[in-house]
Amino acid sequence: MWPPTLTLDLLLLASLSLGAHGERTSYRPQSCTIECIRWGDPRCEYCRITADDVQISPSIPSSSPFGSCVPWPCHSFLGQETPEVCQHYVQAPQNIHIEFEANKDPTYDTVTVSWNPSQYGIAFLRGFQVTLQALGGSQFSCQLFLLGSNLSLTPAHAHRVYHSDPFTNLSLDREYVVTVMALPVPERWDQSYEKKKFFTRTCPEKNGLEECEKDWYPRYVEVHQENRDVYVTFNLAPENFEVRQYFSSCFGGGLRNYTSIKPDFSLNKTHHTYRLQNLQAGTNYTCEIAADIVDAVRKTFVVVVKHSSEEPSTSHFTENPSLTVLLSVGILLAATAVLTFTVVNKKRLKKKKVQTKMRPEIIEQYYDKKLGEGQCVLPDKTTRPPRLLICYSSNDGPAHVRVVLQLAAFLQKHMATQVHLDLWEALRIMEEGSMGWHCKRMKDCDFVLIICSRGLHQNQSEDEEPLENNTLAIVSMIGEELCRAKALGQDLSKFMVAIFEYSQESDIPAVLGLASRYTLTKDLPLLFSHLHGVALQKPGVYLQVENILESGYCKLPAGAALQLAIQEAKAQFSEEPTEEEHVRVPIIS
Repeated sequence: MWPPTLTLDLLLLASLSLGAHGERTSYRPQSCTIECIRWGDPRCEYCRITADDVQISPSIPSSSPFGSCVPWPCHSFLGQETPEVCQHYVQAPQNIHIEFEANKDPTYDTVTVSWNPSQYGIAFLRGFQVTLQALGGSQFSCQLFLLGSNLSLTPAHAHRVYHSDPFTNLSLDREYVVTVMALPVPERWDQSYEKKKFFTRTCPEKNGLEECEKDWYPRYVEVHQENRDVYVTFNLAPENFEVRQYFSSCFGGGLRNYTSIKPDFSLNKTHHTYRLQNLQAGTNYTCEIAADIVDAVRKTFVVVVKHSSEEPSTSHFTENPSLTVLLSVGILLAATAVLTFTVVNKKRLKKKKVQTKMRPEIIEQYYDKKLGEGQCVLPDKTTRPPRLLICYSSNDGPAHVRVVLQLAAFLQKHMATQVHLDLWEALRIMEEGSMGWHCKRMKDCDFVLIICSRGLHQNQSEDEEPLENNTLAIVSMIGEELCRAKALGQDLSKFMVAIFEYSQESDIPAVLGLASRYTLTKDLPLLFSHLHGVALQKPGVYLQVENILESGYCKLPAGAALQLAIQEAKAQFSEEPTEEEHVRVPIIS
């Protein structure tokens, strides 16, 4: 005879197995009404509910973790006839999955969300609310789904998979967060929902590389050598992209080789072959090829230049044993001489030796040609320039904005830096929102430079217009990040502050006190050193950066434009009353 407890467990297990056997597990929304759900119609098992079907009480608070999509109270759609169903709540759903759906629009993505209900409190489950929000943006979507009033669920039904309706018009390569909440919910629903972050597909992932002009790059590259000539064959961009020119850049042996490519489309519309010139035999080159357009994606490949003729035969040496012995002795003496010379000059060579992780193209462009012959440069494998986000306040007027714009142009053109500036990405900001654009760039960039000025530091009064670009919020966010990194012992070098000569140290907000400080244009070499992680001076070696010296950058067109903008801004700031003059009140006797 089995014990009563064991018998009860076996009966429960058998009932769960029988209840789950043969039942469908995937549920997609049906179109039905609130009345159909309340009447318990068996056809209304899992229904989508629109905002017109639910009466929202005006007393519901609008500020919540879900933005404008506040969880609907149970009594608004089920509790009027049966208030007892709203006296319980269930645990948050689990196993959220994102499914990408096919759509014909190449510029947007479509997703469907699926999940499993929790077994805890499932007997009181009445429906789900699903919200989708673009991180850093204003896009927000809500969906409400209800279960039939006569539906009775048990823990055996926790394996069911419920689906949402498709969420459409989602921007490509954008981060979203989806939240699924089980209904009914308590007054405090902070722990009663489950959320998941995900990225929508990129344009190549959704449409294929040949349909995405911004992401396109030559995927087919073939290199072959004929005597001393090296030829490269690559695939051309689709005709609808209207790319008429390409470029190739190779670096090896301390030198860079640049080739401009103009294909003849009358000969071949799909592939083109060009010749690489001025390459040294026996040298390995790292090359890039891309369409000659702004921000083109580059394809990297390796070129090994072989000697055009074979090494001379040495078989006649073996025929003469005496000559072979003499040759061996000569080689031994030469090796001994080289070893002796190396030992004697070891200390001197050590002083002249320079090791740096600076990128090859930076080494080639900026290292002083007068350095000692003993210098040894160890380039890093990556060739991507550092990415820099520039934040500033436009509250100081157009003259200050022009200075920031000219500085960004100079940094990108002459300091090998990829600059991100809101003035250059207006369309992106309209898409993502100003705060969203800054947050995403701050996360993606290697460095953030805050240009401090009088308008950034001063407190905003009621009569003054608010700062554009959410500058105050961004400064506060950077200050919090600095304090957090300091407390955790992390690197603080990502964030920098700078002032121009018409500003003062007191213009730097106190929350940015932990960031590195620079005065421009005097500290351009120090800023260069910070961005590229290379020391300006080492024992026996000095890094000469002529284009960014205080006395030399004005010789460049971009440097002259920057200097002119600074002078105009300085003249404007000298004419404006200072903050102290603003608060002076004349005494009338």
